[in-house]
Amino acid sequence: MRNWAIAAGILTILIVLWDAFETTVLPRRVSRRFRLTRIFYRITWNPFRSIARGIRAGNPRENFLSIFGPLSLLLLLATWALGLIIGFAMLHWGLGSHLSLPPGISGFAADLYLSGSTFFTLGLGDVAPVSGASRLLTVVEGGMGFGFLALVIGYLPILSQAFSRREATIALLDARAGSPPTAAELLRRHGSADGGEALIALFREWERWSAELLESHVSFPVLAYYRSQHDNQSWVAAMTTILDVCSLVVAGVEAAPTRDARLAFAMARHAVVDLARVFLQDPIESRPDRLPEEELARLKQFLAAAGMPMKSDAGAAQYLVHQRRMYEPYVHALSKFLLMPLPAWVPPAGAKDNWQATQ
Repeated sequence: MRNWAIAAGILTILIVLWDAFETTVLPRRVSRRFRLTRIFYRITWNPFRSIARGIRAGNPRENFLSIFGPLSLLLLLATWALGLIIGFAMLHWGLGSHLSLPPGISGFAADLYLSGSTFFTLGLGDVAPVSGASRLLTVVEGGMGFGFLALVIGYLPILSQAFSRREATIALLDARAGSPPTAAELLRRHGSADGGEALIALFREWERWSAELLESHVSFPVLAYYRSQHDNQSWVAAMTTILDVCSLVVAGVEAAPTRDARLAFAMARHAVVDLARVFLQDPIESRPDRLPEEELARLKQFLAAAGMPMKSDAGAAQYLVHQRRMYEPYVHALSKFLLMPLPAWVPPAGAKDNWQATQ
């Protein structure tokens, strides 16, 4: 039994250390399905999402869902710490528990107590190792505890900075595309004489934003669970809006910068496809269709009135369908998984921006 305990302790420590390395240090997507972090989020997110579905949509649901990202991160760090403590406790027990014990504590509980106090570097001294092997284990675990603390201190600011950069650009979309953002409203607000240059700048900005989001969310998938500051905004909705706009421009919105739209579309589509794979979400056909015939007709009328008319030939309509099929199944899968609603194509009548609605 003690040999099995030593093997199990070593395996537990190695699994936790490798998982922490892949999650916090390794700057690329890990395609392996069996991962401690992936199992942790599958166990915690699915019931959390089920509870959220029973809460009224809007502010109550968003307030509840906003807890999950930060809370899950703290629970994940606690899970790693607990795994390391148990692993070292099993090693101490497997080696024979060579400890100096006070009255009232014995057996595996004493090994677990020593492991916990050593990992968190409490230095109480009431339970102490007496053999060379147990002392070596104590030193190694103490050093690992310091390293874990450094990992936490370095990991949290990186996540906070990546989240802030993401949300700053989403907030800028408020005055450019409405709240919630829509493709028709974004094109309408860029239909003025100098709107073409502004639209080029916007496409370039969102091409870079999509690249940064891909890099940060693939490296740190927990960021995908973090919600935006406003209930009618999310990174999924913002990305979908940009993809919608690029699709309209490429399909045939007159006097619009096609080249920059193609570049922004390619980067944004790359991001949503890779992130759907990170969360093991297969593409899903939109049901109901986001842009049925009657909504497409209303979209064309809206754009024509804004001075950004679409080409009326059948080829433009077919190309728009082709563009949508390249990304809508993936954003729909992410929307369903993360409970982040997708935006409409045309804004509802009388909609106000967040900056206008704030009192």
